[in-house]
This record gives sequence, C-alpha cells and structure tokens, in this order.
Amino acid sequence: MPRPTSDRLPLNRYPVRIVIPTRFQDLDAMGHINNVAFAALFEDARVRFNWSLGRLNRGDGFRAVVARNEVNYLAEGSYPEDVEIATGVGRIGTRSWDILAVMHQKDRAIATCDTTIVMTHPADGGIPDDFRARLAAMTLDDAAA
Repeated sequence: MPRPTSDRLPLNRYPVRIVIPTRFQDLDAMGHINNVAFAALFEDARVRFNWSLGRLNRGDGFRAVVARNEVNYLAEGSYPEDVEIATGVGRIGTRSWDILAVMHQKDRAIATCDTTIVMTHPADGGIPDDFRARLAAMTLDDAAA
C-alpha cells in the first residue's frame, strides 16, 4: 500500500479532533505503541465521531458497519504521551462513506486510518438525505492543505 500523501497529514484539514491518552498496556516488547493499540485508538476516535453525527445504530432502524479498515504506520508511538486524532469524511457514496483520520504525537503524524462504513439497514435505498448532509458537513478541508 502506498504511503499517504502529505496533504492527508495536517490536523487542520479535519473537522474533528480528540486527544486520547496512551496506556502502558499499549506497548509492545520494544517499548513502542503496538499496531493493535493504534487500531484501538483510531476505533475510539471513529466511534466518537460516528456518535457525534447521530442516527447510527441508535434504534431508529438505520444501521451501518465497518466494511474496510486500513491503518498506515508512519512513525513509532510512545507512552505516556497522549495522541491527537483528527477525523473527517472523505468519499460519500450511495450506501457507504469513508472516514479518514490522522494520528499525531509530539507534533508529528504517526499514522493514518481509512475506514469504509456501509449501511446495512434499511436494505434498500441510499443514505438518508439528512444524514448525507451531516456527512458532507464533515468532509476534509481542501483549503487547509
């Protein structure tokens, strides 16, 4: 897989940012944050982002699941420094959308994550117009690149 382009790395391209503490248990035998912990940190940020959009898996019949998740490791992460994860929406399709994220630590990008979310219910039709508008409001800022 190709390395992410430099325009994906600045925090200010993304509409939502969250700081998450690292944990001692996130370390591997070499003393770095392990790849599973990277995925879990991205998952935490993505779930919080999804919940902020509303409507996802909240009992109103609209459901969506992760169909693809790709993490690109750019540099080592360390403990006990926090990470900052910036998140936004990339592609919006008929029944799916991409959530893009970048993780920074000590003022440098250490990983990116691209996740495709797919609607599973309702089984027919596309993304509801109100939710599509919320997704569109959360796209990456091209002007900040």
